[in-house]
Amino acid sequence: MPKPADKNPTVQTNAALMARRRTAVARGVGQAHEVFIARGENAEIWDVEGRRFIDFAGGIAVLNTGHCHPAVIAAVKQQLDLYTHTCFQVVAYEPYVELAERLNALAPGKFDKKTLLLTSGAEAVENAVKIARSYTKRSAVIAFTGGYHGRTMMTLGLTGKVVPYKSGFGPFPGEVFHALFPNELHGVSIDEAMHSLELILKNDVEVERVAAFIVEPVQGEGGFYVAPKEFIRRLRALADQHGILLIADEVQTGAGRTGTWFASEQWGDEAAPDLITTAKSLAGGFPVSGVVGRADVMDAPGPGGLGGTYAGSPLGCAAALAVLDVFEQEQLLARSQEMGEYLCTRLGKLSASVPAIGDVRGLGAMVAIELFQTREGCADISKPDAELTRRVVAEACKRGLILLSCGSYGNVIRILVPLTASNALLDEGLAVLEQSFGAALQSMGVKA
Repeated sequence: MPKPADKNPTVQTNAALMARRRTAVARGVGQAHEVFIARGENAEIWDVEGRRFIDFAGGIAVLNTGHCHPAVIAAVKQQLDLYTHTCFQVVAYEPYVELAERLNALAPGKFDKKTLLLTSGAEAVENAVKIARSYTKRSAVIAFTGGYHGRTMMTLGLTGKVVPYKSGFGPFPGEVFHALFPNELHGVSIDEAMHSLELILKNDVEVERVAAFIVEPVQGEGGFYVAPKEFIRRLRALADQHGILLIADEVQTGAGRTGTWFASEQWGDEAAPDLITTAKSLAGGFPVSGVVGRADVMDAPGPGGLGGTYAGSPLGCAAALAVLDVFEQEQLLARSQEMGEYLCTRLGKLSASVPAIGDVRGLGAMVAIELFQTREGCADISKPDAELTRRVVAEACKRGLILLSCGSYGNVIRILVPLTASNALLDEGLAVLEQSFGAALQSMGVKA
């Protein structure tokens, strides 16, 4: 007689799922933590073993409105009952148009604007370059060291960090050049950054062939370095002088992370970018991205030159419209500014007791700390400490806190906690971070 079915099937474990993952998933798909999520709510997740984690990563800046915000989920469920796909270029739908209208209204600059909706951040950057080339009838693009713009071939060419993104994937598209990004902490002044641009225009490509400059208002993967406003103004002036477009890559900084919907709003209208790329938190976890910009520039490509099968998905548009409503109703832009100040103050206090923390910085709630080896009780800025960074992130995960590192040297810990998180949850997470520093330093034989 057959045995009755087990009413309590085997509970999944992270280790078992990691074993399946290693067999089934390509090795090149990295994973920061050997954790599999079972459910998420606001700024907390629970893994398949029932462990709770505080989420200071937010899906890499995708969850500014938190995991499964009720308004976003409700909007997507409502859309599911109507239609899920037509391809906007075949049969259009109103949510795409409404989202474009609202993004046009939010973007900085005293000029008419239009929007193209897409699926991913890299796709948005690819299309921004296409649009810039179509408008200017030029081909070259100048990006900056430490910048990150995506994993497609064009966006890898623009990206200013080799490992792990560019290793083994070349050659990359031509006529992409990299100037220095100003970084006072590491000795690169605004004058030196501008001089590096001048050298490119003298030594590598004539200015008449440059279609665009592309810059992140705050470098994401590069280490959360904020672009100085003076640098942006000088870059804007140089662009205007030579008929070059300015593209702001706001894939990570957009959707309210820095205290304004677009970080480039803080540059002032006189320095407003011609094109803005946006993605990540735009739709609260659903895949939608966009290029927003000057109407005359956006209209340069002819009909059929822009688009994509899944571009501007109805589900993504519904989610994004709900995210915009949530930002207004819950005053999340003000919360971003308040959270940023709170985090920087608390991390500043932590740095006083942890000499390895050489810098605390951020714009709005896009906050990071940079770690260095110490000498005579002080951070040695010339010696980034990637090993300590790795250990702190690992210790935090053991204690129930999800963190991410970044930076060209892997020595920056970034905080991208949902803007909907309470101060009590921030305090709990920061206490875990402090404990993790102590454990990491002890494991390295360093007195905390």
